[in-house]
Amino acid sequence: MLNVFNTADDVLTALAEYFVILANEAIKKNKKFSVALSGGSSPKKLYELLATSYHDQVEWEKVYFFFGDERNVPQDHPDSNYLMAKKALFAPLMIEPANIFPVDTSLEPKEAAKKYQEEIEEFFDEDEQSFDLILLGLGDNSHTASLFPHTPVLHDRVPGVSEVFLQDQQVYRITLNAPLINEAQNIAFLVYGEGKAIAVHHVIEDDEDIEEYPAQLIEPIVGDIQWFLDEAAASLLRHK
Repeated sequence: MLNVFNTADDVLTALAEYFVILANEAIKKNKKFSVALSGGSSPKKLYELLATSYHDQVEWEKVYFFFGDERNVPQDHPDSNYLMAKKALFAPLMIEPANIFPVDTSLEPKEAAKKYQEEIEEFFDEDEQSFDLILLGLGDNSHTASLFPHTPVLHDRVPGVSEVFLQDQQVYRITLNAPLINEAQNIAFLVYGEGKAIAVHHVIEDDEDIEEYPAQLIEPIVGDIQWFLDEAAASLLRHK
């Protein structure tokens, strides 16, 4: 489902309202709401909006935060997705540490991925590993989470968490793989800006080529997928 808005601010407001609706529905039904956060500059603005304009519209003590991916850096490093979310969302809302599940980047990448998968399995216990909401962004190269073009993780078949080595940057990342993301009840892409228009077109309208356009892997099994775009990001789409 495509949701196209005039401006980036309109996109952020719409996604914040969508987040609140899903959170309240899940809390009413299951007494908790599980969300996997995205990193980067676009979601930071979303988190700041949730922590200010929407701070009194969710029972935040019943929200449990995970991460769709993480860079292999210490948690106090400027590039850490956890640190960004802590400053923009967790600290302003005074989220309890017990409700936050960061990736343990003090471990070797393979061990960090294995431990994170175990934490997710433990959280969901006997239930299906199905997040209420997974927030995703989209890179200029059509990657999402840390599912990058031409990386082995694109061929994972079992839901889980994987380490990803980016050859061009010589760095590791830890990511939920596509099968695990696709188990979610709801998936929301947040994409705005003219610089994303080509990637949006590739992922949504081009023939399937997961090696080149990894975000094409995101197809929920039974859940719902929503794209939140501004006019600039959607400008190359033929069918809106």
